[in-house]
Amino acid sequence: MTDDMLSRIADALDRIAPPPAAAADPMAAPAYVWRGEVLEAARHFAPLPIALLTGIEAQKAAVLENSRRLSQGAAAHDILLWGSRGSGKSMLAKSAVAALQKEGETIALVEVAPDRLETLPALFGLLEDVPRAFILFIDDIGFDGDNGAARALRSLLEGGAEARPANMRLYITSNRRHIVPRSMAEQDDPVNPRDARDDSLALADRFGLSLGFHAANQGDYVAIVAAYAAHFGLDFDEADAIGWATRRGGRSGRVAWQYIVELAGRAGRPLD
Repeated sequence: MTDDMLSRIADALDRIAPPPAAAADPMAAPAYVWRGEVLEAARHFAPLPIALLTGIEAQKAAVLENSRRLSQGAAAHDILLWGSRGSGKSMLAKSAVAALQKEGETIALVEVAPDRLETLPALFGLLEDVPRAFILFIDDIGFDGDNGAARALRSLLEGGAEARPANMRLYITSNRRHIVPRSMAEQDDPVNPRDARDDSLALADRFGLSLGFHAANQGDYVAIVAAYAAHFGLDFDEADAIGWATRRGGRSGRVAWQYIVELAGRAGRPLD
């Protein structure tokens, strides 16, 4: 194959490949996505108003207060939000940032994929001198025995040479209270079962705030549906809402939102 042909193939591939995304201005957008190499502005950041998140009043107050402290330059915690699927952990992190932005606070959310933890030091370096507070949001984390990744995150949270700067904190969601899975095998370790147990708990201990979210009972679920329905001007039948949850196999804020989407669809209306 001639050099000319190789050059033409390379030119064709360059035309096919999308151009690299331009780095976003870290002062301009309400939220960003970190893909490991470049900071991109989130295309659509419109979380639910925080007042609509029902049944988690204590968690809302804690996340809002901690985030406000960070935005104002005061000491603030990293937060672990753990518990039942669909209970509002992720939405609360986003809604709290949006609520503070409406108050005029200088704060933004940066979403980081769980498989990009090794790139966090680069993100720290990019944002540490920016005159703005950042919530680094990592959703649905879990290591499933990857102790190396868990120890790396422990180092980033506290005590390592590349710990996160003062203008940012990590908000992480997990279905597990201790993030790293534990098993009965820890109890059977002939070397030192307490060391094995302590190692699995050490990561969760690095978070200054650990907020639990629990499964909604029927009353909580109906209250969530009622709040959403009132906000969007939708009529709903309680028995129908309960039937929807029964068919979905559980009650949660996520299931309540899916029911509201269904109601809006039946009425031929968008949700905005």
